[in-house]
Amino acid sequence: MTDAGDAQRLTELLRANADSLIDRWVGEVASLLRGRATRTELEADFREFFAALLPLVGNDGKDTGAPEFAEIRSLTEEYSRARVRAGFTPSETASSVFSLKREVFALTENENDPELFRQVMVFSGLLDALGLLTFEFYARARDEIIREQSEQLLELTTPVVKIWEGVLAVPLVGTLDSARTQVVMEKLLEALVETGSEHAIIDITGVFAVDTQVAQHLLKTVVAARLMGAECIVSGIRPQIAQTIVALGIEFGDIMTKASLADALRYALRRDGVDLVHREVR
Repeated sequence: MTDAGDAQRLTELLRANADSLIDRWVGEVASLLRGRATRTELEADFREFFAALLPLVGNDGKDTGAPEFAEIRSLTEEYSRARVRAGFTPSETASSVFSLKREVFALTENENDPELFRQVMVFSGLLDALGLLTFEFYARARDEIIREQSEQLLELTTPVVKIWEGVLAVPLVGTLDSARTQVVMEKLLEALVETGSEHAIIDITGVFAVDTQVAQHLLKTVVAARLMGAECIVSGIRPQIAQTIVALGIEFGDIMTKASLADALRYALRRDGVDLVHREVR
């Protein structure tokens, strides 16, 4: 790593040619991104990045966690997050940083000063380190987005529906795991408090399979609802699932089970003193 004094020649050269350098840099990246980012957007980002980069000329970038990298790390992270949300690839994001190297090499290719050449090589290492940082920030931002989307999907696929006065239903589809069961339990308990319902139907018609773990999750949900003063009914137990439950020796105890959601609703209504009468329509 060179010190600030050693890097003064390159710093002055970059500062003196900043406008033309950034203009060529923007043009190259805009071409690379094929119009998915405007020149105006890129120029605003790159000017800010370039201003934060100049004080670091002479640093080889081997310790990007150092205090002097705080500003440019922040800018790099912000840029990477924006590129993730805009649908750019990691390579396209990192290439935005690496493209600056080619422009700096073009700027200094006619210089015959060995010391300047050495400074450019150190600067190249700095840009390599910052380019790798974009990969790190990109991956982190993408993981956060995936996690957010998974949580949103859990919310959407676990609705609690009021199907009658005092009767809630939770139609489950797909696979039950610990995370999803926690969401089911929380949403059901919240709905019981909000509506004051005394009956909750957990319909598993759309659940692909029931094993010991799934049964445990269901039992915990039922117990939690009972603590809130509501009776739970499990419906939609198909023949194949019933056989699996018996084979595994899973005990549902005194939990009421019904073959279908309609049967469970009929049972809940009768418990509330409501009789359903079939009327012929002539």
